[in-house]
Amino acid sequence: MKRERTDVDHMSKFFSAGDQDISRGLTTDVYFQRTEEILRTRGLLEVPTLVEFTVSSLPDQWPWAVLCGTEEMIRLFEGRDVDLYALPEGSLFTSRSQRGIKLPVARVEGGYGQFCSLETPALGFICYATGVATMSARCKLAANGRPVLSFGVRRMHPALAPVIDRSSFIGGCDGVSSLKGAELVGRPASGTMPHTLVIMMGDQREAFRAYGQVVDPSVPRVALTDTFFDEKVEALMAAEEMPGLQAVRLDTPGSRRGNMADIVREVRWELDLHGHPQVKVFVSGGLNERKVQELAAAGADGFGVGTAISNAPTVDFAMDIVERDGRAVAKRGKFGGRKYVFRCPDCLGYEVSLDLSSPPQCSCGQEMRWAEVKVLEKGRRLVPEENAETIREKVLRQLERVAL
Repeated sequence: MKRERTDVDHMSKFFSAGDQDISRGLTTDVYFQRTEEILRTRGLLEVPTLVEFTVSSLPDQWPWAVLCGTEEMIRLFEGRDVDLYALPEGSLFTSRSQRGIKLPVARVEGGYGQFCSLETPALGFICYATGVATMSARCKLAANGRPVLSFGVRRMHPALAPVIDRSSFIGGCDGVSSLKGAELVGRPASGTMPHTLVIMMGDQREAFRAYGQVVDPSVPRVALTDTFFDEKVEALMAAEEMPGLQAVRLDTPGSRRGNMADIVREVRWELDLHGHPQVKVFVSGGLNERKVQELAAAGADGFGVGTAISNAPTVDFAMDIVERDGRAVAKRGKFGGRKYVFRCPDCLGYEVSLDLSSPPQCSCGQEMRWAEVKVLEKGRRLVPEENAETIREKVLRQLERVAL
């Protein structure tokens, strides 16, 4: 029986919310809709309210995270009668200040009715993107200067492909695999060849030759070398059959993997032994930051990281009221009142203060600087959008000063 389309899904063929659905608050939790109704009947919907976005702790005891998703939050609030302050997208931040105060990464102020129904999507934008960007940064740091590509879009809903690739690129990945994601970050899509090509061609050598002959010469020649035979055997086949071979990719399945570090060393040895020292060894399949670090030490030259990035732990930001009608207020467990966030330019430490005019001193001895940027005033944008490349470069500079 053919299913009838409803008002909820009439704009989309797939089960995805469109831009208008999100902007109109149709993806919000229903209790915000009920809250709006009650406050409207009592004349309280436009009471001046200040809210802030904080996280109590970071996943897996991460010492820092990469803030991402704020550009979408800005677009969400743009045009509403609100002011928005936020740390710049791409900022490395901690969950707490040096004194243990929860660190606001953004704050919104205006009549509560201006943003009541937008709390859910606003949180969704930064909770997911920050997790992806942070895991990407951790993998990039673990790679110790070697390239890392984001291969995770096939593990998540396809509607998320652009945000996965943008967030992973901002976090430090050198390339992304999806066509839409690559378009968004302004770089060509990155990828090698799938096992499907080798299987459909029926022979590894023929697949390697065909790839070299058919694919545009501007695409790097990287051969997948673990379909039918031992990795080192297929690596030598590829070196013999594909002119200009730049790298071989090892994507050995878990049931056959054994000690992957030893496989990397073995393939590297055979390539060098047979006169192919210029061919690099690229590894993918089931990687995370720990495995990337291990395989980098074993001699791997690059990495494709999938599920660990696309399914990265979510950073559990909360949006909380800290001021109502000009008075400080907060629920239990939260710090009430308007706060200002300062950051040390040297050690990147943070502090939270009630006074903007007196910058605190960092534990390292340096005077901190106000870290927030006023992005929106009465819904009007004050600062231009930064492209993903620019944000990524800021992240990479910060990664030079931190450790896993």
